Amino acid sequence: MSAADGMRETVRDLEKSRFFSGNFLIAVVLLVIAAILPFFFDALGSELDTMVWATAYVVFALGLNIVVGFAGLLDLGYVAFYAVGAYAIGYFASDHFNKVNGGKGIHIGASSFAADQGIHLNFILILVIAMSMAALAGLVIGLPTLRLRGDYIAIVTLAFGEIAQNVAQNGDHISISGYKLSAGQQAISPIDEPNLPIYGVFNSALNLQPYYYLGLALVVLTLLVSFALRESRIGRAWIAVREDEVAASSMGVPLVRTKMLAYGIGAAIGGAAGAFLGAYNQAINSNQFPFSFSILVLAMIILGGLGSIWGTVLGAVILAFVDRYLLDKVRDVPHDVFNLDFSTAEINFGIFGFILVLLMVARPEGLLPERRRKMELTEGVGTDESLFEARA
Repeated sequence: MSAADGMRETVRDLEKSRFFSGNFLIAVVLLVIAAILPFFFDALGSELDTMVWATAYVVFALGLNIVVGFAGLLDLGYVAFYAVGAYAIGYFASDHFNKVNGGKGIHIGASSFAADQGIHLNFILILVIAMSMAALAGLVIGLPTLRLRGDYIAIVTLAFGEIAQNVAQNGDHISISGYKLSAGQQAISPIDEPNLPIYGVFNSALNLQPYYYLGLALVVLTLLVSFALRESRIGRAWIAVREDEVAASSMGVPLVRTKMLAYGIGAAIGGAAGAFLGAYNQAINSNQFPFSFSILVLAMIILGGLGSIWGTVLGAVILAFVDRYLLDKVRDVPHDVFNLDFSTAEINFGIFGFILVLLMVARPEGLLPERRRKMELTEGVGTDESLFEARA
């Protein structure tokens, strides 16, 4: 190795160390703020409820960011993984399978408050099962898109999202070994509350803080996974596929494995968040999985900045506040002030649409953009002088 090569390697190591130290400091500060925030609100208040939903939305958005932001694979059916994770906890933390084991049920690590009938597993076990089921669903969705690009991927994933919703709605007409696939618009309820080794059994009727801290723990784990993946070999392969699939293939990047890993990992994270929300909602029904959910999660990534991990977190927190808190405050304004008769869905889409249009005009790269994407949109990477020198 020449002296010049050694110097460049040293510079890269220094830049990488500064990157990790900077992200670690940001993460510690944000984690401390997030940890003490619940003590300023009522234990059963709407503010804390919004914060619980915000943690779930952050996990969903980080999972989709792997597929869309890292690998550049547009996914409009992400709600399917929410449904898979939610039904996983509906199957394994309720009396849905009420005839199993001769009607005596199966209990593994569940609380003593769980019903006698049905399958009742510990929340951590269900989380692993939900992630596995969602990852398998992600691979199934990813297979038809391997030869597709751009808008065609969006159409196929959109179809899978609609299929998942329709299966959830009509699953009560499908029986397997005497058990319905879903309860349709009726709920699978009640769902066992989590029973964690250190804390014990949650009780959402008295305190929402345990759910918030559980969601915050999922956020931290997902952040660690996201940062590790982005700096890994597979992360660089995803970025190469996103930038130029043909060039990545010619340089030896295995497209099939790279895309399937993106779909599988992103889906597994979505399944974990779905299981968490299923436990928090205490009921699973088909009305919880509309197509608009996929658009909402995608909007979080666009708002924060495609491919940006911290931008995705910021976008998810902002839209969680808008979706779960602000809309309830302004929903009656069009009718009361302007005498306009709009439905709730129309008002919601109008507000989200206004936010995204305003963002595209003022800051198209997102609130906290990834460095590469910021350069593409604002500095013109394609006109860099080094590129012309390389071509010469």
